[in-house]
Amino acid sequence: MRSIPEMALGSTGKAIPLVGMGTAVYPFAPSETMIDCILTAIELGYRHFDSAALYQSEKPLGEAIKKAVELGLIKSRDELFITSKLWCSDAHHDRVLPALQNTLKNLQLDYLDLYLIHWPVSLKPGKYELPVNKDDLLPIDLGSVWKAMEDCQKLGLTKAIGVSNFSCKKLEELLQTASILPAVNQVGSERGLFIKVEMNPLWQQKRLREFCAEKGIHITAYSPLGAKGTLWGTDRVMECEVLKEIARETGKSIAQVCLRWVYEQGVSLLVKSFNKERIKQNLEIFDWELSAQDLEKIIQIPQFKGFPGVEFVCQTGPYKSLVDLWDGEI
Repeated sequence: MRSIPEMALGSTGKAIPLVGMGTAVYPFAPSETMIDCILTAIELGYRHFDSAALYQSEKPLGEAIKKAVELGLIKSRDELFITSKLWCSDAHHDRVLPALQNTLKNLQLDYLDLYLIHWPVSLKPGKYELPVNKDDLLPIDLGSVWKAMEDCQKLGLTKAIGVSNFSCKKLEELLQTASILPAVNQVGSERGLFIKVEMNPLWQQKRLREFCAEKGIHITAYSPLGAKGTLWGTDRVMECEVLKEIARETGKSIAQVCLRWVYEQGVSLLVKSFNKERIKQNLEIFDWELSAQDLEKIIQIPQFKGFPGVEFVCQTGPYKSLVDLWDGEI
């Protein structure tokens, strides 16, 4: 079992493991395979697991946690760091607490370690689906939604709260009224129907990283390999010639080079694979480092953001263009 480095999250008293496992598989559905792979990951040393109401992975993750305790892989749930996310249809002040309570029921847990607003978007209540119906798009009252998130933390239902897919400008807006600062901004790499705020060697997010560091907000990079082979994925990261060259020279895989680069930026990362050998390989990034020359080569990679989706863009909705949605940070 490999020990994974951790980083403290501000004043929350929590420490986030710097490598964790994501659980989003499209089309979203629970599976026995997911349970088995989570158990394998726990055996190998993974302690951070990321879920979301949208993913339909909360119940299998909860079952895996229960089995891990029963099998003696962990002594208690307290050894794990569990993240889940508030879906857009629950991004309303009076729906945040019930949504978190339902998430905890699905996970069979008393508390989360981290609860995130999945997107800076609201939808009409009732649906957990992708793609979304554009007629359901609503302006988000970010202040009241965040206040409800703060209440969840004060109730002890989550140890920390944060956001996902927030630009610098939207973080600035949130910080103007927040009494509890977001502990984390989770950014990822998705395209097609959705696009997340990416972070990988092809889109390095220097401005966002600097902004979050200044504000004391930790960044988690979701699916930093580009999610090749999925609906939302891109092969540009894994087909990058610079990364291939560094992989050949270091004797590492392209994935390991990419993950090591993300790790060296001082952020945590979430990898998603249900291939047991890759689950193991994704942890083999701690006993070596990229050279100064390697880092310089990566800095010089032409920057390319994945293909922006238009799911949340609509002339009758709150975001009428991609510029509105991403505040020019695309």
